[in-house]
Amino acid sequence: MYKFDYKPDRVNEKCRKWDLNIIRDKFGDVSENFIPMWIADMDFKIPTEVEEKFMDAIKRGVFGYTYCYDEFYDAVINWQKDMHNVDVKKEEITLTYGTVSTLHYTVQAFCKEGDSIILNTPVYDPFESCAKKQGVNVISNTLDVIDNRYYINFETLETQIKEHKPKLMMFCTPHNPSGRIWSVEEMSKVARICKDNGVALIADEVHAEHIHYGEFNSILKIEDELLENVILLTSPNKGFNLGGLKTSYSIVRNKELRTIFKNKLQQNSITSPNVFGIIGLITSYNECRDWLKGVNEYIKGNYELLEAWVNKYKNLSMMQMESSYLAWVNISELGMTAKELTDRLAVESGVLLEDGSHFVNDGDDYIRVNLGTQRENVIEALNRMDKFMINFNK
Repeated sequence: MYKFDYKPDRVNEKCRKWDLNIIRDKFGDVSENFIPMWIADMDFKIPTEVEEKFMDAIKRGVFGYTYCYDEFYDAVINWQKDMHNVDVKKEEITLTYGTVSTLHYTVQAFCKEGDSIILNTPVYDPFESCAKKQGVNVISNTLDVIDNRYYINFETLETQIKEHKPKLMMFCTPHNPSGRIWSVEEMSKVARICKDNGVALIADEVHAEHIHYGEFNSILKIEDELLENVILLTSPNKGFNLGGLKTSYSIVRNKELRTIFKNKLQQNSITSPNVFGIIGLITSYNECRDWLKGVNEYIKGNYELLEAWVNKYKNLSMMQMESSYLAWVNISELGMTAKELTDRLAVESGVLLEDGSHFVNDGDDYIRVNLGTQRENVIEALNRMDKFMINFNK
């Protein structure tokens, strides 16, 4: 029913991922037949059900101010219960305007200039920039690599928190860039350390809908007493390719924490949703589970192609992509940095990948590959990368 091989016209859509001028500013003198596999934006058409609801809205022809009506809350509550097996109450849910901007408002709400936050690295770069733009310091808790999988060093984490006394911990679950799914036990340990030391825990679950190996554990599954210290940020935007609509939400159990957070949002007039954003969220959550299942199967197929390709080369390795559509490839044995590799691949092969040094710290030996695209693009990119590797290994 859903045609994931279909290629929408992303150039005339004016999206950053496919814009040649933006790409040349970032990667240099790239040819026009490039294959973009960098920014976390999928190339698949949105679910038909969402498209139809958008068309209904267009036919009405009026796009005035709206509000978070009951269907919004019901959709979130039912989704979290059915998909993640957690119970959420209406009063715990707050509309936000995209997770990245919400990270900034969260820092504004709980930190002042000169304070600190802590995060595991490597990690999604806005976790760092949301602090630095507010004059807040960033402490990196380096993830351990054991058997090609990331693990949290809890002893070091606790030591750093006691020493630096951060106000917040930014926690990516599942982990971006590796796709690592954290266990309930791991998240409980993180939450306990934070609670015992007066650190609010901000959990970003935006990649929770693309699961390929294992089972996703929402942070809402940890003990109730620990949840009193947690702010969860999430949305359907990564899952259903709706990022441009800037519609997301938070779930906060603790009333006092929620009040501080909501007051900061209201100070910035974050009160009513994007007309299409709320329609997209409700429709995706209520009607598009078959689309999500189909796109996940398709992405996993792309991942298996990349995995087979990586396994051909002794100087490459890859962490298993347990979630998301973003693969994390170790290139340390190539004898060049991730930036050097991505720059060369872009100019010599037209394959655009994300440089691991962009992920705050500890990512210099990695590249991130976006597999949320048509299989034809993946196959062509791997063929071009084969030619690059053959010449490189001569």
